[in-house]
Amino acid sequence: MAGKIRNYFAGGNTAKGFHNLYDSNLQGLNRLFILKGGPGTGKSSLMKKVGEKWVEKGFNIEFLHCSSDNNSIDGVIIPALKVGIVDGTAPHVIEPKAPGAVEEYINLGEAWNAKALAAQKADIETLTAKISESFAKAYDAFKEALEIHDDWEKIYINSMDFQKADQLTDKLIESFFGKMKLNKKSDVRHRFLGAATPVGAVDFVPNLTEEIPKRYFIKGRPGSGKSTMLKKLAAAAETHGVDVEIYHCGFDPNSLDMLIFRELGIAIFDSTAPHEYFPSRDGDEIIDMYEILIEQGTDEIFAEFISNISTKYKKKMEEATSYLAKAKELHDELEAIYVAAMDFSVVTKIQNKIEEEINELAEV
Repeated sequence: MAGKIRNYFAGGNTAKGFHNLYDSNLQGLNRLFILKGGPGTGKSSLMKKVGEKWVEKGFNIEFLHCSSDNNSIDGVIIPALKVGIVDGTAPHVIEPKAPGAVEEYINLGEAWNAKALAAQKADIETLTAKISESFAKAYDAFKEALEIHDDWEKIYINSMDFQKADQLTDKLIESFFGKMKLNKKSDVRHRFLGAATPVGAVDFVPNLTEEIPKRYFIKGRPGSGKSTMLKKLAAAAETHGVDVEIYHCGFDPNSLDMLIFRELGIAIFDSTAPHEYFPSRDGDEIIDMYEILIEQGTDEIFAEFISNISTKYKKKMEEATSYLAKAKELHDELEAIYVAAMDFSVVTKIQNKIEEEINELAEV
């Protein structure tokens, strides 16, 4: 029987620039292949092929998706073998902690025609500079959007019953963990719930929670305490020795959007736009933060202000996304230059070498 694929983002285009959570997801691996090489050198295709082969063999795998290209992945992990392959090029440069013993650099640049690339040096430099400029504009627009969002949050923060918020959090902590105290250190993984991509917000909530019997859908408004509650629940899980997957907000990495406690069969997540979902099966439950914690009539009192600020926020997010789309368009042009200079039969040999070593590790 085929294994299962778990999909998530470990890097994101955020209001704080590119934010990297790779180290958290690569911890505990005994072997890590770090791919180097320019755009279009086959890194994503190589990782997809290796991952799909192990899924066919019945192994569960994790695909770390690329936030700047919806069709690419930045990594693949085979947890049962404690093996991973990652794209180690900017912006997610990975520094080895035990070079040779755990990590190994794999240079896909061995497969390119350096003379052909040298002949296009000017075009490569121009495109690279324009891509960097597009990302910088996107991050500036996301930063402005976050400032608008902060003003939006203030409305609800000023109308919140903080005592009730604490009581709700305490009730959930008691419900989830009770007097449980597992005799181990909590395994904590930091990821992103979704990502700002060239086509807009993308998430993998259905995939990540498909095997979770109890799901809590948090509803509410900006500033209604969703992230703060999740941070307290994550801290409680560590205190109780419970493993936790912590999913950060792809827009503001300082905020949390979801926690999964797989040992307990529980997921709790911010289920508001742009990752809005509704109960669809037994075990699904809504927690409405607006209804429980916010003073009644707040939406109505501030309706005009909320409408204006919502429009400003949406426009700024659309502007940021347009810059990501432009960066992707330019990146595709850059990739085409490298693809034309590549000998992919050499890449296939490199892939076969990696696969041979993983096979040997699986037989140990």
